[in-house]
Amino acid sequence: MAPHASSDNAANGAVNGSSRPSSSPLFTVNSANVVYTDSEIKSKYAYQTTDITRTADNKLVATPKSTDYHFKVDRHVGKVGMMMVGWGGNNGSTVTAGLIANRRNLSWPTREGSQSANYYGSMVMGSTIKLGSDAKTGEEINVPFHDMLPMVHPNDLAVGGWDISGMNLADSMDRAQVLEPTLKQQVRKEMAEMKPLRSIYYPDFIASNQEDRADNVLEGSKACWAHVEQIQKDIRDFKAQHDLEKVIVMWTANTERYADIVPGVNDTADNLINSIKTGHLEVAPSTVFAVACILDKVPFINGSPQNTFVPGALQLAEKHNAFIGGDDFKSGQTKMKSALVDFLINAGIKLTSIASYNHLGNNDGKNLSSQKQFRSKEISKSNVVDDMVAANHILYEKDEHPDHTVVIKYMPAVGDNKRALDEYYAEIFMGGHQTISLFNICEDSLLASPLIIDLVLLAEMMTRISWKADEAAEYKGFHSVLSVLSYMLKAPLTPPGTPVVNSLSKQRSALTNIFRACVGLQPESEMTLEHKLF
Repeated sequence: MAPHASSDNAANGAVNGSSRPSSSPLFTVNSANVVYTDSEIKSKYAYQTTDITRTADNKLVATPKSTDYHFKVDRHVGKVGMMMVGWGGNNGSTVTAGLIANRRNLSWPTREGSQSANYYGSMVMGSTIKLGSDAKTGEEINVPFHDMLPMVHPNDLAVGGWDISGMNLADSMDRAQVLEPTLKQQVRKEMAEMKPLRSIYYPDFIASNQEDRADNVLEGSKACWAHVEQIQKDIRDFKAQHDLEKVIVMWTANTERYADIVPGVNDTADNLINSIKTGHLEVAPSTVFAVACILDKVPFINGSPQNTFVPGALQLAEKHNAFIGGDDFKSGQTKMKSALVDFLINAGIKLTSIASYNHLGNNDGKNLSSQKQFRSKEISKSNVVDDMVAANHILYEKDEHPDHTVVIKYMPAVGDNKRALDEYYAEIFMGGHQTISLFNICEDSLLASPLIIDLVLLAEMMTRISWKADEAAEYKGFHSVLSVLSYMLKAPLTPPGTPVVNSLSKQRSALTNIFRACVGLQPESEMTLEHKLF
């Protein structure tokens, strides 16, 4: 294998995070079910569910059930690093510039006036959670999501990564054509010193039109164990160089084609490991990165639509208790779809067809102009309505689904400003019809970058939460598959046998309620009975 980039190059390839001391919590919970220590928050939580049984004549019987769980949160955040595969792409260069701008509290002139750095679009940094109501006035009290539990601040992240292109991050930022020139001027010097580590490049998995970018690659065009070991070395070196306690790895590189699931190749953990060692052609680059991270218990998140987590990778993650999450950032069109379909079906309106058309001009669009890579994206965008349809047997008979078509075209002229056109056609009262047409101009990388931040912050948070049933002796962590990240992902990965939830409101409620449980608070019922009983 060719020699790797020098340690000096690796050191230059990072935004150096600064670990600041934890501030005192914004609030405390006054309850016998919550205990605060210098190192932990411990809570007892009554989880309310409803068991359903059927009688002999097929009647439903609902039985309320309460189960006590204990949660434990490690209050020590520590220094955290984020490494991106595809660091020099539109998303990687944009999120890096955004972190620098926020860390330095930059402002820059635009034709519309002065703009200041912010974290708009980040659920963790830009949204709030209802804590409760003021005991005297009844006023609703909302707190920043980020302040519910001790969390990493994105300004403190150390950032680095890999890319098949050796272009420095300043030039990558120019190539992406996303950010304002006046902002780029202020971060250029720092980003020019950043150069991605060499990545792995298997030409069969991405479009042939990406070949001209591949000038920063490790030797070998198919899976091999040397690639796994090099990725692990890169992560360990990055961690040591920046004195980090944890690293989260994010795939934000090109969409790959779907990998075939082949018995004896990628169907079990052992077979997958053997297939990498023997150089099987059906092992994708993203799966090699995932395996390297899993074996070192480094959380790995797939932000693209391909099936990175083949059955063997899932089994390997479970075997090593390593966190994984995916697939595909849910930023613009699909996020709107998962919200609107949820609304329509819950309103009793029968959605009968969805036609989604996109055209975009960034490198993602160029790669997706290849049919095999487009098919990966088509699958992730098409399944987003399934669970919402299945939940309403009044509107839909068994196996009935709305017609759903997804089209993506590459149009270089529009650059990163993707155009998304959607038509929703539905049946309404007494044979009537409703058509909703949306035209959504999505600044692709400016929507995806905050999701990268959210995924990293939440994945890190999950490493510090453990729980147990009331009668259990020991605390344990969450399942290896972090389905709690579903709010940010088009095709949520869930543990085997677990239902997939695509409803945006349910996904956010799951996150909110886990955070509330960690401080011993029940979910907000929104019944507001305190205002209705006087």
